[in-house]
Amino acid sequence: MQRVDKFRRAFLQNELKTRAEESGARYIEGYFIVFNQRTELWSNEFEEIAPESVTESLAKNDIRCLYNHNSDIVLGRTGSKTLTLRADAHGVWGSMPVNEDDQQACDAYARIKRGDISGCSFGFNPTKWEYSDLDGGGMLCRITGMDLREVSVCTFPQYEQTDIQARHKDFAAAATASREKQKNNIKERLEKLKKC
Repeated sequence: MQRVDKFRRAFLQNELKTRAEESGARYIEGYFIVFNQRTELWSNEFEEIAPESVTESLAKNDIRCLYNHNSDIVLGRTGSKTLTLRADAHGVWGSMPVNEDDQQACDAYARIKRGDISGCSFGFNPTKWEYSDLDGGGMLCRITGMDLREVSVCTFPQYEQTDIQARHKDFAAAATASREKQKNNIKERLEKLKKC
């Protein structure tokens, strides 16, 4: 099984839907990304996806829909027009017709229809982000730009451990910088008070 391990993966517990038309065509549909939704990566450290983060990728990238992030099981692809992705105020919605000649695609459809699978995930590299301190402690990383490469229908969508460790280091560095900035602000105010 090949995996796209160089990308970060974010989890969305979502209700994927199936749809069948009178013609017999079957579809898998749902939101693969939800905007402005905080996800706790670990204690007091959160991430959210900004709507503007996906604009460039949706316009330029050939994005695949995979099954469980497995690059050997491609359910659809924007480049071949077998996957449609569009952003709206809620997030990135996707729709793909089921390839009736692909047993794995038919199996994925059946599992979603029965309710055994309802999770989504997406693989990306962040290109722009902003860190901010949260009231009551903690830190938020808001992804404002990304290189979106894949969305996935997932049985157990989750962050890969290596990705969590990399993000944890990013958050730790941002928290240290934030504390240093606060210390410097306090020192400057104290110096000003001494001069009065």
